[in-house]
Amino acid sequence: MRKLVLGAVAAPLLLVGGCATKGDIDSLRQEIAGVRAIAQSAEQKAAAAEAASRQAAADAQRAAQDAAIAGEKADRIFRAGLRK
Repeated sequence: MRKLVLGAVAAPLLLVGGCATKGDIDSLRQEIAGVRAIAQSAEQKAAAAEAASRQAAADAQRAAQDAAIAGEKADRIFRAGLRK
């Protein structure tokens, strides 16, 4: 008898809790589409940031080389002035 009463109470709860309406599924699909769009946007921004950082690194390396060349030239000019 106890099992029968427990089953009679649990069955409607399971049916109500376990059913998803078409509206629920559509809402979930829309939410997933929104999350997917956000993820794609973030991926594009990350790719652009990575490209910018690579360009900045290349520019910095070029600037360091130019500075080293300018420093060597300045040293040569300074030493030549000391010899006179």
